[in-house]
Amino acid sequence: MTTLITHPLPALAVGLALGSRIIPPRLLLAGMLAACLPDLDVVAFKLGIAYNDAFGHRGFSHSLLFAACIGLLGALCCRLLSSGPLKAGLWIGLATASHSVLDAMTDGGLGVAWFWPWSQQRYFLPFHPIEVSPIGLSRFLSARGLEVLISEARWVWLPCLLVAIGGIGLRRLLRREA
Repeated sequence: MTTLITHPLPALAVGLALGSRIIPPRLLLAGMLAACLPDLDVVAFKLGIAYNDAFGHRGFSHSLLFAACIGLLGALCCRLLSSGPLKAGLWIGLATASHSVLDAMTDGGLGVAWFWPWSQQRYFLPFHPIEVSPIGLSRFLSARGLEVLISEARWVWLPCLLVAIGGIGLRRLLRREA
């Protein structure tokens, strides 16, 4: 899994790149929170649910169906998010789905159950350079945790920074020309 520090960054980067006229601050924050939501499934470990179970880690909560359901919830809450239902639903759904995309780019674990409930198979992307994060604070606060953060900085934080800066720069350039 990617760390909870990293999961909200793609939503933040794209939101900053698009600007607050397109992605209002409440919608941006909701997207960042939605991007972290699938990892609530780590509670399954405490409940004795096996990792490879459909309700285990990277199971149903990492599926495209789950992302769509969270997107639907976003659409229903669109007024609270200062947005229309289509924009809110798409933004929240895509932000939620971004979580499993990042997890599918890690080098460990069992993969992501994207097509649950129709399939229990778990997937990785062909390109998976991100080092998988250890689960648990004590394991994370180690040399291994530092390696994970360096890997995430290289493969997620830096590209997200470039997307945000590029989008902000492009918007400023377009405003000057108008």
